[in-house]
Amino acid sequence: MVKVKAYLVLEDGSVFEGKAFGETGETVGEVVFNTGMTGYQEILTDPSYEGQIVVMTYPLIGNYGVNDGHSESIKPRVKGFVVREFYRDAIGWQNGEDIEKYLKKYGIMGIEDVDTRALTKIIRDKGTMRGVITTENHFDKGKAISRLKGFDNTNAVERVTTDEVYYVKPRCLNVAVMDFGVKKSIINSLSSRYCNVNVFPAFATPKQILSLNPDGIVLSNGPGDPKDMMAIIENIKELAVKKPVLGICLGHQMLALALGGNTSKMKYGHRGCNHPVKDIERDKVYITSQNHGYVVEAESLNPDKIKVTHLNMNDGTLEGFRHKHLPIISVQFHPEAAPGPQDTQYLFDGFIGMMEKHRREKEYNYA
Repeated sequence: MVKVKAYLVLEDGSVFEGKAFGETGETVGEVVFNTGMTGYQEILTDPSYEGQIVVMTYPLIGNYGVNDGHSESIKPRVKGFVVREFYRDAIGWQNGEDIEKYLKKYGIMGIEDVDTRALTKIIRDKGTMRGVITTENHFDKGKAISRLKGFDNTNAVERVTTDEVYYVKPRCLNVAVMDFGVKKSIINSLSSRYCNVNVFPAFATPKQILSLNPDGIVLSNGPGDPKDMMAIIENIKELAVKKPVLGICLGHQMLALALGGNTSKMKYGHRGCNHPVKDIERDKVYITSQNHGYVVEAESLNPDKIKVTHLNMNDGTLEGFRHKHLPIISVQFHPEAAPGPQDTQYLFDGFIGMMEKHRREKEYNYA
């Protein structure tokens, strides 16, 4: 099999030569890295990676193929995939298929034989930056860099949210999920706990959501800068004083903004399934799955109303909070753990308990 030469060019001028797999041509995106050793299919299909070229720090990727049961959305969401060593001819576990055929089917470009260690060090030192993968015959570095100027990822949520409300497995408690790029495993985590899951488009109005009379509202994960979503944040302000709320990742960041806090962009973010987080109230450290480039500034939250509950053990950034008076809990990491360890599934159980309490108490004390 003849391999096509490919180049990854960063906006700082760094060039990495490799071989193409999946689709050929050209793709532009924000270059980020993920430290997970497994779970590449969940990463490829996580809507939070919309607009991003993902670099895998683990050197061997593709050895167990892909299958329908491990996708987090209906198709891959990444703009490109960068690996050190790509394994072809995978067995295709559980009647799956080879990852190269999978990427080609969806038009996703990959590049292998890249020094991902050196690439990751550049991103860690200089921060997340834009990049282009190209297989053009007459490679021109300057021309490639010029194509980065037009890249913009501000409408990422609009590209990944559902077009209309859909319903999942009628059960007992009614949960409204605001889809900012929701992962299938979040829906499954709620559904497996006897919830009737109703998924709403990101820009659904409070009136539309409350017409369901949900027992609780989940603000999902998703891509992009939370401050680009001011219209949604205004909706969250209205919803947060009426129903129990669970915020996850982007939803966590927008919830913090709705409650008067602030967010900022991280140098290179947290992406992987091995990030240690301490639950302060339980006095325990859990290994978590994460994918975000923005963070809630802990000092921006009002301590009279909000209590910090989780901290990142690597850099001390805020990973979770709860409201002292309202039934609100929120975390930066992905408690559904796809991919990753299931250490923090207890947060869904806590949300269930919060909704059950709210249902029993006809007039919840919001003072």
